[in-house]
Amino acid sequence: MPDIREENKDIINCVLESMQGVVVTDLDGKIIFLNDRYADILQVDRHEVIGKDVIDVIPGTRMHIVARTGREEMGSLFKLKNGESVLVNRIPVRKNGKIIGVAAFGSLSMLDEMSTVATIQKIGHLSQELNQYKSELNKLRGAKYSLDQIIGNSPNLIKMKELIKKVAQTKSTVLITGETGTGKELVAHAIHQLSTRSHHSFGRLNCAAIPNDLLESELFGYEEGAFTGAKKGGKIGKFELANCGTLLLDEINQMPLYFQSKLLRVIQEKEIERVGGNKPIDIDVRLIFTTNRNLLDMVHQDSFREDLYYRINVMSIEVPPLRTRVDDIPFLVEHFISKINKELGLNITGIDDKVIELFQTYYWPGNIREMENTIERAANLALQGKLTLELFEHFLLRKEKERSRNENEICLETVRFKAEKETIIRVLAQTNANVSMAAKLLKINRSVLYEKIKKYDIRTM
Repeated sequence: MPDIREENKDIINCVLESMQGVVVTDLDGKIIFLNDRYADILQVDRHEVIGKDVIDVIPGTRMHIVARTGREEMGSLFKLKNGESVLVNRIPVRKNGKIIGVAAFGSLSMLDEMSTVATIQKIGHLSQELNQYKSELNKLRGAKYSLDQIIGNSPNLIKMKELIKKVAQTKSTVLITGETGTGKELVAHAIHQLSTRSHHSFGRLNCAAIPNDLLESELFGYEEGAFTGAKKGGKIGKFELANCGTLLLDEINQMPLYFQSKLLRVIQEKEIERVGGNKPIDIDVRLIFTTNRNLLDMVHQDSFREDLYYRINVMSIEVPPLRTRVDDIPFLVEHFISKINKELGLNITGIDDKVIELFQTYYWPGNIREMENTIERAANLALQGKLTLELFEHFLLRKEKERSRNENEICLETVRFKAEKETIIRVLAQTNANVSMAAKLLKINRSVLYEKIKKYDIRTM
């Protein structure tokens, strides 16, 4: 009785040998199979090249790139050693979901006829157009900013940039914290640009800008007829649009409590369900969150879910305020002048050193965003030439108001501290230094009272 398995092997070998060109490599790019027809074209002995690096045998091949990216390349135009061209399909070979090698197949005969050459030229032209459209789409849906656009060389900024590089290589959720105007969104863009997801979409949603009743449909999408006014055919949400890419949820501290539990489930289950739908949709999205508030304080105030806080705070990056990196101010000023010249068509040539000194002594409550607006205002007044101190009269008034406000706050704080200390001393005297009883009278926790006693250096004996 004939061996059916051997017959099947013969059929498979005949199929492989009858094709224009077939080459198979392992994950390391070593050739493990080359059919006779391709060996003849390459003018090599098929047996001698087994085990050799495919790049050495087939110059210009992209099989090692397919092995690394895991993405198939169909209909790729490839020029052979003899000058002829073929269309090649390169396909990653998988076993149990893991890539174990790459197979490449020539899909057309060698192009020596005019009609076929014309077809290939047309395909090449269409391929160029497709790449151009992909590039334009990536600009629209991708990250706008890179790490180079985070300006400055101060120690804390360099430390932050190094952390961004490390965080970008992982898949974990990221929490970016910092005051308003420090550039948290730039950090999110840079993480996406440096990640393996950079060729996929970068989605953004400001939780504070979307009404609570629309948040779910914006993130999860909805089915046709899900609610009054729903679009025909439904709508894809931010999660689906960012699939395989990155989604930035800005001002996560503004997300309502009822929705936080739904977001937690998405993070844990890696699936969503459209509004009005009943079928779960698998998603692969890297989530980045930003906040200008202390989320742990919000947890203690029961305005943010504790389980969600620890789930999104896997990797955290704190963006330093401008007042802690005054050495970066000259570089930032130069950057903004160049940007303003380009965007507004002005001809600002520089800025007076006295203005830089002034900037370096200011508190900058609005951080980098406030600085950019301040420079832009002065540039609009000057239109050209150097920005002098006289152009920043409005800023000087603001600086003086800020100084007065800070002094008043310091005075009020001093009064408050003095009153609090005197009250604690009086109550402790009434209770014969019984801290537990004093805490009850003051209506604060005993541990808090101990902290204040230590803070004000109050003797209890």
